Order: sequence, then C-alpha cells, then structure tokens
Amino acid sequence: MFRQVVGIVGLAVFLAAMLPPSLLPADRDAEPNVNISPRIRIRGPDAAESIADRRADIRVDTTLVLIPVAVTDPMSRLVTGLERENFKVFEDKVEQVIVQFSSEDAPLSVGIVFDTSGSMGAKLQKSRQAVAQFMKTANPQDEFFLIEFSDRPELVQGFTKETEEIQNQLTFVQSKGSTALLDAVYLAMSQMKKAHNPRRAILLISDGGDNSSRYTETEVMNAVREADVQIYAIGIFEPFRAWGRSPEELKGPRLLSEIAEQTGGKHFDVDNLAELPDVAAKIGIELRNEYVLGYSPKNAARDGKYRRVLVRLAKTTGLPPLKAMFRTGYYAPTQ
Repeated sequence: MFRQVVGIVGLAVFLAAMLPPSLLPADRDAEPNVNISPRIRIRGPDAAESIADRRADIRVDTTLVLIPVAVTDPMSRLVTGLERENFKVFEDKVEQVIVQFSSEDAPLSVGIVFDTSGSMGAKLQKSRQAVAQFMKTANPQDEFFLIEFSDRPELVQGFTKETEEIQNQLTFVQSKGSTALLDAVYLAMSQMKKAHNPRRAILLISDGGDNSSRYTETEVMNAVREADVQIYAIGIFEPFRAWGRSPEELKGPRLLSEIAEQTGGKHFDVDNLAELPDVAAKIGIELRNEYVLGYSPKNAARDGKYRRVLVRLAKTTGLPPLKAMFRTGYYAPTQ
C-alpha cells in the first residue's frame, strides 16, 4: 500500500511538471517571477568585437579639420595673443563652428627639401647655414627628414629627432646636374605620410624652376592639396633682368609661390645670399607662432571632393588690418 501511495504521488509530481504554467493553479500570494539576465562583461581583445556585433547598425564618424593660421600685420610682423573669437572659418562659403583653438608650440614633422643642382654651387654654403638657423628654432619633440635633388630626388635621411644628422648629411653635398624640383616635392609628400606629429611642414630651398621632373605640375599640385602639409619655399633667384636665365628659371618664382600658397605656407624670394639664414630663421619662428583652428565640417558627406576653406579675422580695436595665411582647402575623406 505504501508503495502505491508513493507511486501515485510521484506520478502527480511528474504530471504537474509537464503541464504549462497557464494550466496550473495560481498562487495569489506569490510575487510574480522576473527573469533578469545579467550583462556579460567581456574584457580583453574580444570586447571590441562583441560591442561591434551589438552595434553593427550604428556608425559614428567624426572628422576634425585642423587649419594652421599665421597672422601678420602690414609690416609682415607676426601677431600673437589673439583669441578664438578673433577668427571665423568658412568651408565652401558656409561658416563653421571652431571647436578647437590652440596657439601653443606643438611638435612638428618637417621635411627639408634641398636643391643640389649644378647652378647651386656658390649658393650651397649659405643654404646650409639657412638650414642650421632653421634648426635652432626646433622643438625637442620635432622630427626631420632630408631630401636632396638635382637630376632626381633622393631621400638621404629619414625621420629623425637629431638635427645634427640632417646637418651632417649636408656638410659634404656637391652641386651637379639639372633640377627635378617637382619630383622632389612629390617624394616629400609621400615621405610625410610616415610622420608622427599632426603638424607638418616642408622647407624647400632652390635656385630655379623645374627642368628635369617626371611628374607634371598638375600632378604635384594635386598631391599638395591632398596632403595636410604647409610648404615654405625659399627661392634664390638672380635679378629678374639678369642675362642667361632659362625659361624654367623665369617660371621658378611663380611655381614656388603657387605650391606654397596652396598649403597656407609662404614663398620668399632671396636675391642677396647674406639674407638667406635670416629668412630661414624667420620661417622657423613663424611655424612656432601659428594658431591652429579645428572644426567638424557641417557638410558630413564623405565624397572625396575638394572643400575650399576661408579664414577671416574680426576687426580688433587698436590694431591695424591684419592678414591671415592658411590652407586654402582639403579633400574630404571617402570612407
């Protein structure tokens, strides 16, 4: 009899377990059951992948455009001490909101592009001194590379923080051959892709126009526009009316001006070699006293198109009209 009771009880328990909850008698005093699944915390390399899986339908892209700006007065003297409200930035004629403003001496990545063509013979010594003066304005965190060019450009020193290495490479340089200036600029743009600092500049020293490059002026201009690099060019030119100047040499000042102005840099004509080191030092000081304006473009399209940039200065009480030098545009990303 006992075994039968046990068997009946066991059968009842089994049947109750098999019934759906809706058919079981409700217990009015019992609190409702809430099933809470705790989030699984994933640490280590799998964390990012897991988050990406959960947010596969969400994509957030943030683009910050940085525009270095040098400000000068009517006497071409640098103007410092301006504030964010003194600047206005426009992209394709649409005013942008400046979300980042800096006037600090941030580290630079600099390429020295040095002409060693045959016509540079008597000008090499002062050109080397110009590089030395430029280096004296360096920040300890700066890095430099050196490209020498005549018939073709050559990277003779990759990025280094040791300024002496650049100057040592220039000590025994000899002048010979023609002038592949455009090829040298193109190579410098490619090398600059390896830079470690967000601020980037090129110091170009040459005494003539191009007469030996494989790349065309249009190709180099496009490369310059695509790169976030300021180009400062020193042109060591004979007086305009000097006899014996080739057509390429006559075009030299215009070529250097166009290359530099596209990037927000500057071109300096030097006809007195004694002034060369001072001009190079001036460029170094200017790079150390730039304002950097950052904005997130209102046009968020990632279409790869060229966007034109304009920086305007608000009128400042007590100061004469000021001039701003800046990048004239950039290419939007495509991804």
